[in-house]
Amino acid sequence: MSEALKSEFSSKITLLKALAIMLVVSGHLEFSMLGIFTPYSFQLALFFFISGYLFKEKYLDNVAIFIKRRIKSLLIPYFLYNIFYMLVTIIIAKLTGKFWGMPLSLKNFFITPFLNGHQFDLACPLWFVTQLFITMIAFLFFFKVLKKTKDNKFFHLAFFSILGVSAIPLSKIITLDSISLIIIRTMFSLFFVYLGYFYRNYIENIINIFTVKWCAAVIILQSILWMFNRDYNPQHGIGLSYVLVWARFDEQLFVPILTSITGIWASLFVLKISYPYFKDVKFLQQMGENTYHIMANHLLVMYLITIVFFTILGIPISERANHNIYWIYNPIQTTYLYFILTMIISTYIGVGLKFIKAKLDKIFTISTT
Repeated sequence: MSEALKSEFSSKITLLKALAIMLVVSGHLEFSMLGIFTPYSFQLALFFFISGYLFKEKYLDNVAIFIKRRIKSLLIPYFLYNIFYMLVTIIIAKLTGKFWGMPLSLKNFFITPFLNGHQFDLACPLWFVTQLFITMIAFLFFFKVLKKTKDNKFFHLAFFSILGVSAIPLSKIITLDSISLIIIRTMFSLFFVYLGYFYRNYIENIINIFTVKWCAAVIILQSILWMFNRDYNPQHGIGLSYVLVWARFDEQLFVPILTSITGIWASLFVLKISYPYFKDVKFLQQMGENTYHIMANHLLVMYLITIVFFTILGIPISERANHNIYWIYNPIQTTYLYFILTMIISTYIGVGLKFIKAKLDKIFTISTT
């Protein structure tokens, strides 16, 4: 691949990541960026898809290197944030009288992150990071065994499809405890990791799936799926949305898989038609390069925005403690302002942290030479 093609590939993936993280944040603000795709009907599946898309087969023979790199890129930053949010949660508890999280303990600090990641409410979106680590390690080992057993792409696709589709009915017939939740989440997410790998290697440059006929088929399918949607208020249930961390699919069996696939297609389609217009927008590139930091910090940023509203309006900050962690002030009027401010602030938090890290790395390098 030429340098120009490598640069374009990297730019497209970065913009796709930017779209994915905007979908996550908009989901937490309970509005849809893509019309008939409800909040949390495919966003996390898209991130798993991207991880599979970027997977390199060379790691099948370099398992130790793969694990080491995933620890460095996923787990080390995670536990640094875990320390940070432990301190933030303690400080907020001192100021407001409410502890936003689970009781402080070694188990909740070191083990709970791998079980559900909700030890500190403000950092709970980071549950995805530890699940991604588990999923990618599982994918590496499954794929390695499958390659040795039968090196056939359709056999591999069938295997991972069965895993993904089986996860939902399994969640309805077994007791959902910490371990079973990990198993179900991993089964479900492994399918989308392989789907990303399969798309890049066997579809992207071979079959054009962005024709008018494909677009019409996806719209028709999603319109049919919309009949299963009940996500109009809490009493209706979650419909097209699903809560993967708790394996909550309500009465649905195949809808979460299907709406995830159509949502991924829609995201790829949006990228395809918008890339020429947004490829040179520096802020969007920065957003895509800092999805980890946005995932980690967007709830805290929303929390701080609410405090600003409270301060301006003379409302006691303790009032915030009477609502759940996703609550924002006057959502009918402020939702989109929250979204814009949160994306800007959390993106530049990531930019700033990377700048500081680069400076520290440079100082450390100089001091050791």
